[in-house]
Amino acid sequence: MNLGELSGVKLLGVLLLVAVVATGALYYTVFKAQRDQNEAAQIKLQAKLRENAELEAYRPKLADIERQLASLKQQLEIERRIVPDEKEVDNFMRMVSGEARKSGVEVRRYTSRPYLTKDFYTEVPFEVEFDGPYYSMLGFFDRLGKVERIVNISNLSVASTRSPGAAKAKHTYQYAASESVVATCLTTTYFSHDLDPGSPAASKPGPPVKK
Repeated sequence: MNLGELSGVKLLGVLLLVAVVATGALYYTVFKAQRDQNEAAQIKLQAKLRENAELEAYRPKLADIERQLASLKQQLEIERRIVPDEKEVDNFMRMVSGEARKSGVEVRRYTSRPYLTKDFYTEVPFEVEFDGPYYSMLGFFDRLGKVERIVNISNLSVASTRSPGAAKAKHTYQYAASESVVATCLTTTYFSHDLDPGSPAASKPGPPVKK
């Protein structure tokens, strides 16, 4: 068709038709795709705004939650010092010996006794033999009662330095003139349970450890 042969009205109609077709083609190929993308982005934006609004309600509680977490961590550290999660037997004996020295008491012997495994912890007892002035012995027990770790004292036997055998002492030593008593007792500490109930260590005593 020769556009030059068309009258002005028909030519205008043809141009309008071409413009409509072109606009429709652009709408379905470009504009509609862009609009769909915009709608999808708007849906995501609305969802994110709702999520932020829900989280915003917890903002005033955040500081309180952080304080609670800090307090729980502090309590956990304290509990680990009271009942360690490892069998730090050497550290336990050093602690007992240190408190004895501060009290003026001489520790002569540590003898390991059978471990006793419970559901969540293990009891680790030692028989301890020591000597010193009577009031120093009382001070020693007082110090052990104030340490962070749990230490129980039982089976206490006390005798004079003239007859140490009455206190179940294994040997007689050259006692100082200021020393008046010899004693043996069972010191028991505790560790968070880390032994298999069927493990030999749960039922057999460790080797004697002597100072």
